[in-house]
Amino acid sequence: MQAIYYQGNKTFSPGEPVEEPLQPGQVRLKVAYCGVCGTDVHIYHGHMDKRVKIPQVIGHEVSGEIAEIGPGVEGFAVGEKVAVRPLNPGVPVPSDNGHSHIGQNLKFIGIDSPGGMQARWVVPAHTLHKLPASVSLPHGALIEPLAVACHDVRLGEVQAGENVVVIGGGPIGILVGLVAQHKGARVLVSEPNPHRLRLIRSVGLETVNPREADLVAATEAFTEGAMADVVFEVSGVAAGVQVMTQLPRIRGRIVMVAIHPEPKPVDLFRFFWRELRLLGARVYEPQDFEEAIGLAAGGRIPLDALITQVSPLADAQRVFETIDHHPEGMKYLLKCN
Repeated sequence: MQAIYYQGNKTFSPGEPVEEPLQPGQVRLKVAYCGVCGTDVHIYHGHMDKRVKIPQVIGHEVSGEIAEIGPGVEGFAVGEKVAVRPLNPGVPVPSDNGHSHIGQNLKFIGIDSPGGMQARWVVPAHTLHKLPASVSLPHGALIEPLAVACHDVRLGEVQAGENVVVIGGGPIGILVGLVAQHKGARVLVSEPNPHRLRLIRSVGLETVNPREADLVAATEAFTEGAMADVVFEVSGVAAGVQVMTQLPRIRGRIVMVAIHPEPKPVDLFRFFWRELRLLGARVYEPQDFEEAIGLAAGGRIPLDALITQVSPLADAQRVFETIDHHPEGMKYLLKCN
């Protein structure tokens, strides 16, 4: 067994990777680690069966080593450590406005095509980012979610000295808070899970439990009445959307990070009354990956603290079941070789 295939109905089965010949522009990776993302859990729950071609290997938070280089690939060598930016932009259309990372024909590798929960994986060379010697392969599997946070903070235009409130203290919420703090912002994270609250405080971020304290009042106290310069909605729940407009200062920014598949009521009057801005932030661009690698290489983000468990690839079924029953966990990594 060198691969795990999603079969639908919350089921994974072992199998072998498809050893396809390399096409021009492709490389074959020896996958080291693959992180389990919230999107992978959505797939496990059957919410993305229209996109996943069952049975399919999934997974997109990947680190590995180059095992083989296809025709026309330059700038890489066998044995180099890399992280994968799992986006295949496809053919651009005018409405993309030059932003291929979220273009109309974007295909997300690991969802729309086979992913990294396997020992050997063929990917386009343009998806690869080299990892320096100071970045371990387990940390390399966290570059993708860290790049998400770098992208979110960049689009939120977070500046040193600003007050930031993060609604939702899961893996992305914590990483957003840590990246914003690295930029020099003061960060408050709202999270109801007591286990996660302890972890968030252990990595140096201020916290509030919205089940025990009023988040608006807590934000006012944290900012000494100034309120938030930037609010990141990372919870994905209606309560987060309801409160997010009450937290910013006049002309503050709200960054929508979480996926809300169904429409939710938003207090548009607050946008008018306080001249607020709402920004969407989705995935990442190459510069966000490079920033994430730089942060990891410099030890500026406590990545070890976020790794809840490392398991062999064969235990993937158990890992997904554990995540379902223990939502306080952070990053679960599958060791693929």
